[in-house]
Amino acid sequence: MKNFIGKGKEKYLLIIGAIIVCAFTVNLVLIKDNKTISTSSQPISTKKIEWGIKRNDNHEQPDLGKVNKQIIDEAKGIAMGNKESKKVYLTFDEGYEAGNTEKILQVLKENNVPAAFFITAHYVNTSSELVQKMIDGGHTIGNHTVNHKSMPSLSEEETKKEVMNLHEAIYNKFGYEMKYIRPPKGEYSEKTLQVCNNLGYTTVMWSFAYDDWDEKKQGREDYAKKKVLDNIHNGAVILLHGNSKDNTNILEYCIKEIRNMGYEFASLDDFER
Repeated sequence: MKNFIGKGKEKYLLIIGAIIVCAFTVNLVLIKDNKTISTSSQPISTKKIEWGIKRNDNHEQPDLGKVNKQIIDEAKGIAMGNKESKKVYLTFDEGYEAGNTEKILQVLKENNVPAAFFITAHYVNTSSELVQKMIDGGHTIGNHTVNHKSMPSLSEEETKKEVMNLHEAIYNKFGYEMKYIRPPKGEYSEKTLQVCNNLGYTTVMWSFAYDDWDEKKQGREDYAKKKVLDNIHNGAVILLHGNSKDNTNILEYCIKEIRNMGYEFASLDDFER
């Protein structure tokens, strides 16, 4: 009887010990989980990031910056396509109409090339007939915000208005619902990426651009051709500005040469990561 009680007590102590160990383990997990929750609940960075690229002139993909590219990729954004794919993506930024877009659209139509046009409210208000032609031509209309302000300088509410006021204007006027956005000036933050994602938008950056936006630097067609053609690469997201006369004049030549190099122009809807 004495031995039985002793064994029972021993068994009881073992059970109590196991419970204490389990409780301690659970407590550690909870502490660990609390740390994880605390970390994930920290405010998302509002620090301004300026998009930039380091070109390769040998048709290799450029360096987009490891951290910047990682941030864009984690936000499911678009910056540069699959390095094994010969697809390239042609995009235009259109803050205002400088008299070139009609010809650009004609060249795209004649060469059966899809493009994306990122437009502002000013563009819509002053050139709505050209926006309609873009849509009728099967091109993508992208959001470049209402006023072309640097998004990281805005509050969350202001950012939403810059995006959604233009979104609603395009939808109400053309029945077209935009889903791609390009941050004005190439300036963004982790917070603005999150806000745009929550609004149903995919952020689109680029892997090629040059100083074509400056209307004082026109009449350099040979320079423009060389810049574009020397820097074409697999998965290139090409940024051109519609206010450039040089871009307009060299567009057809570059399209044909890019195709001669074995590349295929594709829509953002067919983007390959």
